[in-house]
Amino acid sequence: MKVLVTGAAGFIGSYVALYLTARGDDVVGLDNFNDYYDVSLKRARHQRIERFVAGTLEEAVYADVCRPPAERGAFRMVEGDLSDRALVEELFAGQQFDKVVHLAAQAGVRYSIENPHAYIDSNIVGTMNILEGCRHHRVAHLVYASSSSVYGANESMPFSVHDNVDHPLSLYAASKKANELMAHTYSHLYDLPTTGLRFFTVYGPWGRPDMALFLFTRAILAGKPIDVFNYGKHRRDFTYIDDIVEGIIRTLDHTAAANPQWSGKQPDPGTSNAPWRVYNIGNQNPVELLDYIGAIEEALGRKAQKNLLPLQPGDVPDTYADVQALVDDVAYRPATDVREGVKRFVDWYTAFYQVG
Repeated sequence: MKVLVTGAAGFIGSYVALYLTARGDDVVGLDNFNDYYDVSLKRARHQRIERFVAGTLEEAVYADVCRPPAERGAFRMVEGDLSDRALVEELFAGQQFDKVVHLAAQAGVRYSIENPHAYIDSNIVGTMNILEGCRHHRVAHLVYASSSSVYGANESMPFSVHDNVDHPLSLYAASKKANELMAHTYSHLYDLPTTGLRFFTVYGPWGRPDMALFLFTRAILAGKPIDVFNYGKHRRDFTYIDDIVEGIIRTLDHTAAANPQWSGKQPDPGTSNAPWRVYNIGNQNPVELLDYIGAIEEALGRKAQKNLLPLQPGDVPDTYADVQALVDDVAYRPATDVREGVKRFVDWYTAFYQVG
């Protein structure tokens, strides 16, 4: 296949590009390399993909599907912005993609309070451009990133795709809900198969510097206190990057189809009479933040100085994924324990930044 991966220099996107090229698919990446966080980390992820495709990367990558260098898929990075309509139109017209994995977005719940326009430009306008490209060039399947944040004020646990999600608590969450609605419209009007994936707190090596694991590790190593919101009492369904990639690839290979039992009299929010689906991808095992910090301390061999603070605006107290729909449809099975995943991150972090 030829696959477009948006956000290919991002945390999740770079792993997806690696997996697809490892098994022999050709990948075109699109990323704007913006400065929301350290651009050099994004460049390093890009270089990692290039080295892997060229056969010069020393680390093992997806050994279960990895082909010899001569048989790996091609990779090309296009540097540009999703909101640039002309660029996206030209990309689709010139490449004729079989499938699209749309992961690029302006991320971050807290930043959406400071800079809301960035979320409209990237998450709404950008997704619109991708949908139009898929529609006009008959892409066989669009898989796109949604978020656990869409559950907003919901308190029923675990969060299920069959729950209503009409009460977001941040503009970021609202933009992700909007993406799901936009995708449904295109699935209904143009018979475009689309699958939305609600990610639950993704972590692991090469992760985002604005996420808790990165921030805590950096501060603990520097001997600085860490800000622990909600006094450390909230829980997150921390999901290791390899388990996320497994879910993405399995859904990409399982084209969304209409649910023949769907009824407009009792509408199921997780399926449709159009070829549209949404799924949770989580570890299905929520961990209290203080226990997560304990895993970091254990991996580092150092204790954290904790600055206990109240819950921040836009944050939800707990997340917990019901992944049964994904298990039923694609046999998804998250397998990475949080302590093992945190240790792998710490090992990568100390090597990459040559600290500790």
